[in-house]
Amino acid sequence: MAWRYCGNQIKLWRIQAGISREQLGKEANYEYDSVKSMEQGRRKPTVRLLQVADEMCGAHGLLLAAQDYLKPEKYPARTQDFMAAEEAAVALHSYGALLIPGLLQTEAYARALIGGHCPPLDDETVDERVAARLQRQEKLTRRPPVLFSFVIYEAALRTVVGGPEVMKPQLHHLARTGALRNVSVQVLRAGPASLAGLSGPYVLLETSEHEQYAYVEGQETGALYTDPGKLSALAQRHGMIRMQALGTEESARFIEKVAEEL
Repeated sequence: MAWRYCGNQIKLWRIQAGISREQLGKEANYEYDSVKSMEQGRRKPTVRLLQVADEMCGAHGLLLAAQDYLKPEKYPARTQDFMAAEEAAVALHSYGALLIPGLLQTEAYARALIGGHCPPLDDETVDERVAARLQRQEKLTRRPPVLFSFVIYEAALRTVVGGPEVMKPQLHHLARTGALRNVSVQVLRAGPASLAGLSGPYVLLETSEHEQYAYVEGQETGALYTDPGKLSALAQRHGMIRMQALGTEESARFIEKVAEEL
């Protein structure tokens, strides 16, 4: 909607000033179809087009002011409710099946993941989402401390995201973070005993007001639950997963062993 509104404003100012799309495109070094796409909101209006249109149409900064509303969202729309709940959480219990949880990712690992998104994201969106993911990690060392427990399925450790040069530091970072007093990291080994973990990742949260949430994410979907029945089922499953996982010290040794094998 921001793209459409901004594009429509460019069009209205252009028409009022008696300037054609061809003229605007020539001055901004864009093809006619590119200007048309931006005016119709099918493509994000660029800062360059805003600057040129603002000057040519005599908008005196009114068009250029739109650039603040065209910055990419920090998080995909499906995760924004979860991010608000995570920010308010005083206890967080996470199970990751195929990827290292976002709160434990290095910048290089996060960039490899987000940069490899399909369909591809533009560079500005990648930078914004990587920065937002790293900013979330400040919660790990916040005062008063928040309680974190992470269980990570073995496959996530052995999926070499970004190549060994990215994955090896990521595994070392994982082991270091697990040494924090308010953070526990456990590994669920692949095998017959890990069946409870095969249904996919999720996060359980509790706020200072003792509100309970569960967040379950899939491809292009994400749901934040407060239903007591769903919360109970996921809490029971998480208890089983934690029992089947390696202890924290054994998990740290296993993570370092996987890192050395890279």
